Amino acid sequence: MTKHTRLEILSAVLVNVARVVVGLTFVFSGFVKAVDPLGTVYKLQDYAEAVGLAGLFPEWMLTVASIALSLTEFLLGISMLFAMQRKSTTRLSLAFMLVMTCLTVWIYAANPVSDCGCFGDAVRLTNGQTLLKNVVLTALCLVTVCWWQRMPRLISHANRWIVFNYSTVFIIAVAAWSLYFLPLFDFRPYHIGANIPKGMEIPEGAEQPEFKTTFIMEKDGRQQEFSLEEYPDSTWRFVDSKTELIKPGYEPPIHDFTIQRMSDGEDITDSILSAPGYTFLLIAPHLETADDTNFGHLNEIFDFTQEKGYGFFCLTASTGKSVAHWADITGAEYSFCNTDETTLKTIIRSNPGLILLKQGTVVGKWSHNSLPVEELRKDGVITTQSSFLPQEDVTGRKVANIMMWFVLPLMVLVIIDRVFNIFNHFTHKNKKENGKENRSRQLEDEQEPAGGRGSRQGTDRGSKES
Repeated sequence: MTKHTRLEILSAVLVNVARVVVGLTFVFSGFVKAVDPLGTVYKLQDYAEAVGLAGLFPEWMLTVASIALSLTEFLLGISMLFAMQRKSTTRLSLAFMLVMTCLTVWIYAANPVSDCGCFGDAVRLTNGQTLLKNVVLTALCLVTVCWWQRMPRLISHANRWIVFNYSTVFIIAVAAWSLYFLPLFDFRPYHIGANIPKGMEIPEGAEQPEFKTTFIMEKDGRQQEFSLEEYPDSTWRFVDSKTELIKPGYEPPIHDFTIQRMSDGEDITDSILSAPGYTFLLIAPHLETADDTNFGHLNEIFDFTQEKGYGFFCLTASTGKSVAHWADITGAEYSFCNTDETTLKTIIRSNPGLILLKQGTVVGKWSHNSLPVEELRKDGVITTQSSFLPQEDVTGRKVANIMMWFVLPLMVLVIIDRVFNIFNHFTHKNKKENGKENRSRQLEDEQEPAGGRGSRQGTDRGSKES
C-alpha cells in the first residue's frame, strides 16, 4: 500500500467520523430545543437582558427565533449525516459553528448567564465546557470542509428532497405540539413523579458554598469597606452591603421554591408540600400576559376542589393591579400567592399551566389548552385509577414513538433508495452490455469480406436456376 493510498484512507475515516459527530450533535441540539421552545425563549431573554436589550423583542418574535434556531441545527445535522449537498452543508456548518464559538468566547469571558442553553435542560454545561465543545465541533467542521468529497451519500440526489422536507415538517410539528400542549420530554426537576421536598434537600457531607460579605460604612463623610470580621464600632454609619460567591457548593435540583400568600404575606410552602391530600397549583408567571381563553374550565376545576376539600392556589410573580385585573375578568375566587418568576417558568412551560400535587409529589401537569375538565366530569373523584390523572411519564414510550414516526420512515426510505439504485445499476449495466454485443455483431456484418458475400449470392442464384 502506497503512502498516497494510506493518506486517502486516513482522510476518509477522519472526515466521516467528524461528519457523524457533528451531525448527531446538531440533530440532538436542534431536537431538544424544538421539544422545549419556550425554554430557548427564556434563554434568549436572558441574553437580551445581559446586553441591555431587555423588552426590545416581543415574545412571539423570540418564539419564532427559537423554532428557527432548532430547525436550522436539526436540518444541518440531518444533511451532514445523509451527506446531502455536501459542499454547501459543510461550509454552512462551519460558518454556524464559528458564530457560536465567538458567542461562547464572550459568554466565557463576561459570564452573562451560567448556562448557554445549547442543549436546553437535557444537558447542562458550564461556560467553560461549552467553549471547549464548540472549539472541538468547529475543528471537526473544518475537517468536513477540507474533504467533503470523501463523505458517501446515504440517499440519492433524486430523493434527498424527501428527507429534507420530512425533517422540516417533523421538527416544526414537535415544536408546535410542545408549545400548544407541554414539552414532549420534561427534563426539568418538576417533572411528573418528582418529589419537590426531596429535590430541595442537601445531602449530608455535601460541599457548602462559601460567600464573602462586605459592608460599606461611612464616618465623617468618608466611606470604607469592612469584612464581617472587621465590622467597626457604632460610630460608623451603615450604607450598604454586598455578598459575592467565593466557592460554589452543592446546589439542589430545586431551590428558591417558596409560596407566599398575598392576602397576609404568610409563607405557606411547607403546608402545601406536606398536605396529605391533593393540591392544585395554577402556575402563571405573568398574569398580565396569561392566556385567559379557558378561565371557565379553571373555575370549574376550582369548584370541584371546593366540593372535595382539595387545595387550589394560583402562583404568580405578578402583584397588585395585575392580580386584581385577572380576578375581575375571570371571576377567580381562588387564593393568589407570590413565587419567584424563574421558578414558575421552570415548573411548567405554559402561562397559565396547572399542576397537581399529592404530598409534595407532582402527579399531573396540564397546559391551559389541555385542562382535564372532561375527565373530571366523568370521574367526579381523583384516585390513583382515575382517568383524571395523566398517564405515567414514560420516557421509553416517547422515544419509541420518535423512532416510529421519524427514524424508521427515513431508514425505510434509505433502504428502498439503495435497492432501487442497485436495480438501476444492474439494469443499466445489462443494457450497456447488450448494446455492446449488438454493436459488435453489426460491426462484424459490416466488415465481412465482399468475396464471401458474392459466393453466397452465386450459390443462391445457382440453386434457383437448377
